[in-house]
Amino acid sequence: MAVEFRVLGDLDVRIDGRAVRVGHARQQCVLAALLVEPNRVVATGQLISRVWGDEVPDGATATLRGYLSRLRHALAGADEVRIVRRHPGYLLAVDPDRVDLHRFRDLTEQARCAGDDATAISCLERALGLWRGEAFDGLTTPWLAAYRQTLDRQRLAAALDRNDIALRRGGHARLLPDVLALSSRHPWDERLAAQAMLALYRCGRQADALEHFHRMRRRLAAEVGADPSPPLAQLYQQILTADAAIAPPDSPARDEASATATGTARDAGTVPRQLPASPGVFAGRAAQLARLDEQLADAGTPDGAGSPVVISSIGGGGGVGKTWLALRWAHANAGRFPDGQLYVNLRGFDPTGEPVEWPAAVRGFLEALGVEPARVPAAPDAQASLYRTLVAGRRLLVVLDDARDTATVIPLLPGTPTSAVLVTSRRQLAGLVTTHGARPLPLDVLPDDEAHELIVRQVGAARVAGHPDAVADIMRFCGGLPLALGIVAARAALHPDLPLSSVAAELTTAVRPLDALAGDEATTNLRVVLSRSLAALTPAAAEVFTLLGLAPGPDISRAAVASLTARAPDELRPSLRELVDAHLVQEHVAGRYRMHDLVRSFAVERATGDRAGSRPALCRLVDHHLHTAHAAALLLSPQRDPLTLTPAAPGVTAERLDDLAAALAWFTREHQVLMATIEYAAGNGLDAAAGQLSWTLATYFDRQGHWHDWAAVARRAVEATGRSGDRPAQAQAHRLLAGACSNLGRYAEAQRNLLAALDLFAALGDDEGRAHTHFDLSMLHDRQRRPREALPHARRSLALYERVGSPLKQAVALNAIGWYHSQLGEHHDAITFCRRALALSEQAGSAYGQANTWDSIGFAHHHLGEYDQAVDCFHQALALFAEIGDRHAEGIVLDHLGDTWAAAGRPDAARDAWRRSLALLDELGHADAAAVRRKLHR
Repeated sequence: MAVEFRVLGDLDVRIDGRAVRVGHARQQCVLAALLVEPNRVVATGQLISRVWGDEVPDGATATLRGYLSRLRHALAGADEVRIVRRHPGYLLAVDPDRVDLHRFRDLTEQARCAGDDATAISCLERALGLWRGEAFDGLTTPWLAAYRQTLDRQRLAAALDRNDIALRRGGHARLLPDVLALSSRHPWDERLAAQAMLALYRCGRQADALEHFHRMRRRLAAEVGADPSPPLAQLYQQILTADAAIAPPDSPARDEASATATGTARDAGTVPRQLPASPGVFAGRAAQLARLDEQLADAGTPDGAGSPVVISSIGGGGGVGKTWLALRWAHANAGRFPDGQLYVNLRGFDPTGEPVEWPAAVRGFLEALGVEPARVPAAPDAQASLYRTLVAGRRLLVVLDDARDTATVIPLLPGTPTSAVLVTSRRQLAGLVTTHGARPLPLDVLPDDEAHELIVRQVGAARVAGHPDAVADIMRFCGGLPLALGIVAARAALHPDLPLSSVAAELTTAVRPLDALAGDEATTNLRVVLSRSLAALTPAAAEVFTLLGLAPGPDISRAAVASLTARAPDELRPSLRELVDAHLVQEHVAGRYRMHDLVRSFAVERATGDRAGSRPALCRLVDHHLHTAHAAALLLSPQRDPLTLTPAAPGVTAERLDDLAAALAWFTREHQVLMATIEYAAGNGLDAAAGQLSWTLATYFDRQGHWHDWAAVARRAVEATGRSGDRPAQAQAHRLLAGACSNLGRYAEAQRNLLAALDLFAALGDDEGRAHTHFDLSMLHDRQRRPREALPHARRSLALYERVGSPLKQAVALNAIGWYHSQLGEHHDAITFCRRALALSEQAGSAYGQANTWDSIGFAHHHLGEYDQAVDCFHQALALFAEIGDRHAEGIVLDHLGDTWAAAGRPDAARDAWRRSLALLDELGHADAAAVRRKLHR
C-alpha cells in the first residue's frame, strides 16, 4: 500500500490516500525525529533529546520503545515503510520521495539546476504547493522549534526564487495575491518588498507600489535606524518615473471575439438574485458554517491568497443536508456579493428528472445576467466564454447544487478571483479539488445535540420535553441523517395529537426500516433518494454495495471485501472508490469501509432476493477472518499449538501478516468485526468456525484486557462445540472461558470450566491438554493468593510437559513454580527455577516467556533486599512487554517496580511507576487498579 508522510503542516500520515492515526503529540515527535533523516540511523540518545529536550523523564528509553512499537502498529498497513532497530538507535526505512519535506528539497534543487525558467518555476511551484501551513504544526520541542525555523527560511528562499522568475515571465497579475500575503508575514525582507512593489506597479497600481516602499522605509527608520537598501531605493525611483526598464513583458492583444464579448459585458448590468428560499427549519451545522466562512473568507478580494477562484465543495450522501447548508450560508452572506447570486440545481441525482447539462446551465446564467437571447452565441464553448467575461471582476456568488461530476462544474466556474463558488454533490469531485483548488467540506450526519435541536424546531420544545424516551428512540433510528429526521419530525408535526411514543413505535417495529421513511414525495422518500444514488453506479460497484450491507460488524477492511466478493484487490479498488465517491460508503480510515445504518438497511433489502449468492459470500468472509486471525494468533503467541483448519473457500485471500506488530495491529482493527463474525457464525450453522475464531482471539483479548469480550466469545465457543460434538474443541473452549472468568474475578465459574476441560482431556487421553489445564488451575489458585494450592498443579503440568517433550511449555511451568516459591517466601529457590525457565525461553526465542520470567526474578530479588538487581529485571520485563503489546502485563510490572523503588527509599520514582501502572490498569478496567490506587494515596 502506498504511504505518504506530510510534515509541511501538521504531521499527516496517509496510506493509500487515507489518514492514519499515529498517536499523541509525543509519539508524533518520535516519528518526526526519524522522518527528517530517512534511511539513516538516529541514535537512541539523540532521539530522546529531540523528543524531550532537557526534560527527560525516568524510564525514557523504555517509553521510547513503547512509542516505536505503537508506531510500527500504526504503519503496519504500509509495506514500503519499516522502523528498524539498528545500533546505536533506530532507522526509518522509507523512500524519501514519500516524505513531502524531502520532495520539497529535491524540487528546489531541481529548480536551481534547471537550464530554463519554465522548468525552474514549475519545480518551485510544485515545491511550494507541498506546504499546508507551519512545518510540524502542533508539535513543540526545542529541537523541532529550531528545525522549523530552518525550514521556514528554505520555504521563503524558494518563494523568492519563484517570484523572481514569475516576474521575469510577466506573471505579475497571478503572483500579486501571493506576494502581498508573503510580504505581510515577512515585513523586513527587502527582496520580497521589491517583488511586491514591482508586481503592484505592473498591475497598474503605481500608488500602492510607492506606498509599499514608504511603509518599508518608515519601519526601517523606526526599528533599526536604517534606510532602504540601494536596490530597493533604485526601484522606487524607477516606479516614480515609470521607467520603461521595469515595464511588464509584452502580452498578446485580445482578438476581435474577445472585444465583442467585452462590449456585451458592459451592456449587461442586471444584478441576478437567483437563490431559492432559505431552509425553513435548520438546526446545527455551526462548525460547518464556520468552516465555509473560513474557506470563502478571501472570496471577492483580488489580493487574497489562494486559488484564482475560491471554490468550496460540499460533499455527502443523499439526505445529509448539503443543499440546506449551502443555501443557509449563501443567504447569510449574500451581502458580501453585491453583484448578485447565481444558482442552478444541476439535478445530478434528482429522482424526479434528468441531470441538467452544463450548456443549459450556462444559458440560464446568461439570461439572469441580462444577455438578450439574440446575442447568445450558438456554440456552447462560446456561451461559456461569454459567461466568464460577463462575471469577470464582479463580486458574485455562484451556487451549483447537486452536481453529478466535475465535468459539469468546470464550465460554470468564473475565471477571476472576485467571485466565489459553492458546489454540492453526492460525489467527492476529487478532480475539482485537484485541478481547480476546490476546498472540500465533507458533510456527515448530525451529532445528537443538533439532531435533537432539529426535532425541537419542527415539533416544538414542550412536546419533545414530554417524551424524552420516544425522542431518544427516534434519534437512534434516524442515526443523525437530516432527511430521515425531517421526514419523521414532519410526520409528527402534521399529527399534533399523535403521541411521539407512537411515532417512535412505528419506526422501531417496522419490518423494513425504510418503510417508515417513505415520504409522500420522491424527494422525501429515503428509499427513492438512495435508489437514485445506486442507479448512478456501475453494475460492478452496485454488486459490491449489496454484499457490503450483509457483512457483520461496524466496518470492513478492503482485504475482507475482496474475499466477500471473490475479487482480486486490484479489480475491487475502482468499485470501492466509486462507492466512496458516491457517499454510499465511507472510508473512515485508510482501507476500511462502513455504512450508515439506514443505507445498510437499503443494501440488505436489495440482497434479500439473492440468498443463494449471499450465503457463499458470507461463508467466504468468515473463512477470510478465520484464516487471517489464526495466523495472527500464532504471531502473538508462537508457543500455542496451531489449529487444524479446513481449506478456505475459493475466492478467499487471507491477509499476510509479517510480524507480531502487524498481528497486533490487525486484531486491534478487527476487534469488533471478529466479535460480530463469531455471532454470525454461531447463529448460522458455522459452529466449527465460531469455536475456532474464539480460540484465535484469546491471546489478544488477554494482553489487551478485553476480558468481557473474551468471556462472551468463549461462551459462544462452548455452545457451538457442544452442538457440533467436537470434544477436543469443546475442551479448549472450556479452557478459554475459564481464562476470561479468571481475569474477571469469577473464580468459581473458572474452576468449573477447567475441571470440565480436565475431564474431557483425560477421556481423550490428551496429556498435553491435561498439562495446559493443570497449568491454568495453578494460575487460578495464584490469582486467589493461594500459592500452596497452585504449586502442585504447576509441578503436575511440568511433569506432563516433560513427558510430551515441550521445552517452551516447560519454561512456562518452571517460571510458575519459581513464582509460587517466591510467594511462599522461598526466594532463592524461586530464582533457581526461574533461571532455568529463562534459559529455555531464550533458547526458544520467546519474548513473552522471557518477560514473564524477568518479572518473577525481579520480584524475588526485591524480597531479598537486592533492589538494584530487581529494578534491572523489571526494566527488562517492561521493554519486552511493551514490544509485544501486553499492556496488562506492563501494568503489573510497573506496580512491582513501584514497590521496589519505595523499598529502596526512592518515593518519587515509586509514585511515577505506580501512576503509570494505574493509568494502564484503569484503562483496562482491571481489579488490580484499586490496590495500586491505595498505594498512591497512602
